Amino acid sequence: METSNKTPITVETTVHTPVEKVWECWTVPGHITQWNNASDDWHTPYAENDLRVGGKFLSRMEARDGSFGFDFEGVYDVVVPNELIAYTLGDGRKVRIRFSPSEDKTAIVETFEAENQHSVELQKAGWQSILDNFRKYTETIHQL
Repeated sequence: METSNKTPITVETTVHTPVEKVWECWTVPGHITQWNNASDDWHTPYAENDLRVGGKFLSRMEARDGSFGFDFEGVYDVVVPNELIAYTLGDGRKVRIRFSPSEDKTAIVETFEAENQHSVELQKAGWQSILDNFRKYTETIHQL
C-alpha cells in the first residue's frame, strides 16, 4: 500500500534502565515477543531481527482470539548501537527511534510516518501503548 500522507507522529517514554539493557530488549527477538503489543488481547508470537543496515525485521502481530493478524516488517536504514535505529516499513513509511541515556535512565523518542487507514490519534495511541508496554517489560526484567 503506497501512502501519500507523510504526517509524522512522535511517541516517547523514559525507561528507568541503562541504555545497553534497553537496546537489548528492543532488538532481541526473544524480548520483542514479550512486549510488542498495544493491548492484552494482542500478542507477538514470532519475531526475527537482522539488526544491520539493509537487514530485515519481522514481527507477527495477532489477536489472541485468532480473529486477525499481520506481519509488521521493514528494512533497516540506520543502526547506531545504543543510539539510533531508522527503518523503512514495507509500505514505504519511515520510522526513526532515538535512545538517549542519562545516568541509569534512557529516553526513547520514536517518530513514524502516519498511514492513511486510521486516524492520527488512533495510530499515536497504539504506538504509545506499545512503547509503554516496552517500558514496563524492560523495567521489570532489569530492575536496578
